[in-house]
Amino acid sequence: MDELLHITEEISGILWGWPMIILLLGTHIYLTIRLKFPQRKIFTAIKLSVQKDKNAKGDVSQFGALATSLAATIGTGNIIGVATAVSLGGPGAVLWCWLTGVFGIATKYGEGLLAIKYREKTQDGRMLGGPMFALKNGLNMKWLGILFCAFAAVAAFGIGNTVQANAISENLSIQCNSFLDPLHTKIIVGFILSTLVGFVVIGGVKNIAKWCTTLVPFMALFYVLGCIYILCANHAYLKEALSLIFNEAFSMKAVGGGTTGTVVMMAARYGIARGLFSNESGLGSAPIVAAAAQTKNPVRQALVSSTGTFWDTVIICAITGMVIVSSIIAYPEISREDGGMLTEKAFGMIPFVGKPILTFGILTFAFSTILGWSYYGEKAMEFLFGIRSIIFYRIVFILFVFAGSTMSLAVVWNLADIMNALMAIPNILSLLFLSGVMAKETNYYLWEGNLDEDLHEKENQQVMP
Repeated sequence: MDELLHITEEISGILWGWPMIILLLGTHIYLTIRLKFPQRKIFTAIKLSVQKDKNAKGDVSQFGALATSLAATIGTGNIIGVATAVSLGGPGAVLWCWLTGVFGIATKYGEGLLAIKYREKTQDGRMLGGPMFALKNGLNMKWLGILFCAFAAVAAFGIGNTVQANAISENLSIQCNSFLDPLHTKIIVGFILSTLVGFVVIGGVKNIAKWCTTLVPFMALFYVLGCIYILCANHAYLKEALSLIFNEAFSMKAVGGGTTGTVVMMAARYGIARGLFSNESGLGSAPIVAAAAQTKNPVRQALVSSTGTFWDTVIICAITGMVIVSSIIAYPEISREDGGMLTEKAFGMIPFVGKPILTFGILTFAFSTILGWSYYGEKAMEFLFGIRSIIFYRIVFILFVFAGSTMSLAVVWNLADIMNALMAIPNILSLLFLSGVMAKETNYYLWEGNLDEDLHEKENQQVMP
């Protein structure tokens, strides 16, 4: 097991090193320029996300698709991941994480556009889409779509299942440590959690979307309000925190006085990496559920999808970063070297509300991630083996929720990182090779003022005699 842990750490380190960071961030910047900065329409996108396109084709509303995507995206990475970035890369990592989110909006936009553009309708009327269909129908590279789905189906058991279940059980076992044995706590939590997950996912995408539509706004609002309370408590240190974040984000000072790199290199590496991992822009997961949305045309859903990265990284990760950095300044006894405990210590310094906010955030964020990724995994399985494989996949997925609650996950974390990186590569290829299609659709619907045009009505008019 130790040897396997070492091997997976090495592979994960290679895949998520500078080449992957440059590839993903480069794609974000390229699409931002190629699509003429769709970030400019973020407020239009937010408005569209809460509207319904009546009589549009799809399985769930645009907001339902967005909520399911956010459920999978807003996870423990938004809380613990930001703290890890600050621990390893310093306070400047917060700014780089934020910038990654700003540019990542364009990539999430592009993923949503392709998801609608190349989706297919099944015989029973359901909509299927995502990178595998963009590769199959847009690039005639079904084999690459098969690889994407294989990686996605496995990744769902890692970052979207066992590690999230483990985060919940570990947190609750600590909370209940004074009156219940940790192992017994994990077993109880595993049973309850797997039962709740089974109750939701057996109902399919409509049931998942219904739960996520209710859960996601509530959990995100509660967490953000809690963070705002903490920032108000730390108000005397906010200016210094901002100054520290900006200064260290661009500092050319050598790390520790040595020659291993500059502060800006460390801040950029860990801030960008955690930002990419947090918002999943470029990973290819979110467009799987975006394809199920009821929307008039591809660009409308592309805009709605882009708000996912805005809320996840530009807002939530930024606020979390400010909470952590201001708390480090306010309470010098907090060591930024202890990445695993940094968030807990920062929140714990705030009397009464700090730890409950953190606990609630971890529990709800992790649970919602499990729900979102269950859908991603089953759609990947359906592409690979057909609709009959879904029920088998759901059962195994639920069993893994229980297993994740009770097992050690060091190797699983590494395998999840590896599968996520391997997912991203074919998805990025589809984004880059089909960027011309995205630019054409964006010019027509967005920049030429045809955003309200119904693609399906247009198609029907074209076939009429």
